[in-house]
Amino acid sequence: MSAPVRLLLADDHPVVRAGLRAVLDTEPDFQVVAEASTAEQAVELAAAGNVDVVLMDLQFGPGQLHGSQATAAIAARPGAPRVLVLTTYDTDADILAAVEAGASGYLLKDAPPEELAAAVRTAAAGRSALAPAVAHRLMDRMRTPAQALTKRELEVLQLVGDGLSNQQISKRLFLSQATVKSHLVHIYAKLGVDSRTAALAAAATRRLIRRPS
Repeated sequence: MSAPVRLLLADDHPVVRAGLRAVLDTEPDFQVVAEASTAEQAVELAAAGNVDVVLMDLQFGPGQLHGSQATAAIAARPGAPRVLVLTTYDTDADILAAVEAGASGYLLKDAPPEELAAAVRTAAAGRSALAPAVAHRLMDRMRTPAQALTKRELEVLQLVGDGLSNQQISKRLFLSQATVKSHLVHIYAKLGVDSRTAALAAAATRRLIRRPS
């Protein structure tokens, strides 16, 4: 019998971790070996060398490392475990950030248990495991590249949605204010709008960025 797939659960909600553990423990070829309540802790535990797949949430609370940043830190190490993002967010901004960070898969938390188990096995085998809705969004971007917002444009627009001014965005992303304005011009053109408010409304409707909480 082959060795079980060793799992690390990274989520700041203990109830979510408990639920995941309960589901995954029913699979004979899985073994939950560690849990992390912060992204920083997940990076540390993943580096210990006894994990095959990390199930990574994206949001870990204000001021904490983002799940995509943790994914990049984990994936950068030689012989790193695979990272399967498990989140409630299905926006282009979140999906692109996770994929570019090196995630092996992207699954939504409402996925049925059998889909979650299949995704874990796929990631453990070194293949890509994308939720159907996520794969569909990526395919749409590939079909209409001229209309798709770039990763940087999505970052700028998400910060606009968070209430940041052009000056604050330029400092956050280490860009000049002229570059930020240029990105906004391109965003408006692609979305067919002429203001920040209209851009945010259009982007939220198309699930390009998260709606303001």
